[in-house]
Amino acid sequence: MRIGLLTDGGYPYATGESGLWCDRLVRGLAQHEFDLFALSRSAEQEAQGWVQLPTQVGRVRTAPLWTADEHTLGARASKGLLTRMVTGGGARSYGRRERRCFEAHFAALAASVCAAGAGSGEDGAAGTGEPGGEGRTSVADAQFTDGLYGLAELAREHGGLTAALRSETAVRLLEAACRAPGTGRTVQTATVPDLLAFARELDRVLRPLSLDWYDEEGLGAVDLCHATSGGAGALPGLLAKRFFGVPLLVTEHGVRLRAHYLAATGAPLNAPVRALLACFHGRLATEVYRQAAIVTPGNTHARRWQERCGAERGKLRTVYPGMASDRFTALGESGDSGPGDTLVWVGRIEPAKDLIALLHAFAEVRKAEPGARLRIIGAPAPGPEDATYLAHCQALAAQLFPDEAPDAHAVGDNPVSFEEIGGAEVADLPDAYAAGGVVVLSSVVEGFPVGLVEAMFCGRATVSTDVGAVVEVIGGTGLVVPPRNPRALADACLALLRDPERRARLGAAARARALELFTVEQNIAAFRGIYLELISRAPVRREAEAVDADGEPRPFAMPPEAHVLGPWTASVPAPAATAGRKPSWAAGPRAVCAGAPGAGGGDA
Repeated sequence: MRIGLLTDGGYPYATGESGLWCDRLVRGLAQHEFDLFALSRSAEQEAQGWVQLPTQVGRVRTAPLWTADEHTLGARASKGLLTRMVTGGGARSYGRRERRCFEAHFAALAASVCAAGAGSGEDGAAGTGEPGGEGRTSVADAQFTDGLYGLAELAREHGGLTAALRSETAVRLLEAACRAPGTGRTVQTATVPDLLAFARELDRVLRPLSLDWYDEEGLGAVDLCHATSGGAGALPGLLAKRFFGVPLLVTEHGVRLRAHYLAATGAPLNAPVRALLACFHGRLATEVYRQAAIVTPGNTHARRWQERCGAERGKLRTVYPGMASDRFTALGESGDSGPGDTLVWVGRIEPAKDLIALLHAFAEVRKAEPGARLRIIGAPAPGPEDATYLAHCQALAAQLFPDEAPDAHAVGDNPVSFEEIGGAEVADLPDAYAAGGVVVLSSVVEGFPVGLVEAMFCGRATVSTDVGAVVEVIGGTGLVVPPRNPRALADACLALLRDPERRARLGAAARARALELFTVEQNIAAFRGIYLELISRAPVRREAEAVDADGEPRPFAMPPEAHVLGPWTASVPAPAATAGRKPSWAAGPRAVCAGAPGAGGGDA
């Protein structure tokens, strides 16, 4: 089958998120053909180029979620120059009929976004399913879908959506929606600069609506859309289903809505803009989950978020990210449990990893076990903020152990060392995990703990904080303590340092669990089955594909469900793109069941 793989700032870009996972998926499912539809996040990402693509990739179509003049537009918007800048320079403008159409659809979208906060009792809690706002939420959901798909059809037929979204008309409609009765207090305080900022962000998120991907040669040619994230990355999949009836599969290792909430706290935006964006992203997440045939969260932590945003439990299938275990095989099978006096931390040094708590915990460990050592092994700091945090941690280590003067890089007799992978002592990642008998994870924020799984592949006993999917991953094969609790962290580390037999048992159990659940092979096998399940429920949509080269019926062109009365044949809506023609996939099930009871005449 032909899979349309939808990415947002990811594969095939060399610096893309989840790029390695997508590449393994494509290479592992060699029997399928993949078309990539990739959205880029920045000019810098595009300049880094692509990874080498396998032969399974048939076509690649890319589009940016950014424009070269965005910073200029943001700086000058408050001066009233936004409309002239956007509509100038060859941007397409609407006629009277198209303007009326845009106003109707955008007004519905704006009303749903502004009503979302009021529906749940809080600005920015849109789509979370809190009690007390069910009736209003259903109306707002209908307004959102009417507005979203109406704008998509307008953009597909006439273009010009970017200019319209940044026009004075759009700002006036937003202002009217914010001032309407029943909206949240925060939204009602939005000023004109706030509305301009929200319109700018809304244009960025809705940019996929204006792409030229929605034709018979683009997304109309694929059998299944697989979105590797929610949010803007799933919008092409929504439209492919809307226009062509292509089934949609959504995979989220980290929930896009949660990532937006976390990013918004540090964004240089006013409270009304953040509230409006939170409402919009909540509505969009709800619609993506509603339209997806199957949603595959990467862990139970992500699954809970999806359920809270309205995803049906029957659609959810947890599929853990696949990780390569081969590089850790030698260490994991060696039976060596590592130095019994050394704790090791491996990862990217940043504030979310809470090395401050780890250092305070190790100070307690050092009091009880004077011979204990801590090796902090991290990747090079990519930015100034991480470099500052590393310097702060090194200064704290020197303060906590003044008589022993921890060195920045050397191991020697120092109780604490800060090292980088690739150095003289730690040449590769397995060497980092081999450096200690207990691997420690001290994070306060964590999604799927990749480093923890790597330690499990190596057969190491672990001590972790209870954040994100840690408990789900560790599954009783390691010790888990509350975050931001140095005393509990120290007690758990001491318990394992003093009990080598327990360390060995936990390490062996951890390796067995990781090999069972978190390998590339299990990930690929899961998606192979999901692909076949989805395509078995979706009849062929093109009559030419129902027969082979000799004109004989192609096996499995019509799934068995088409011959059985039930939800498969109850109603098959014709896609919006098929106005004027009736595709075979929409007509087939009705024709088969035309004589069934309740089908409109005739006996079974």
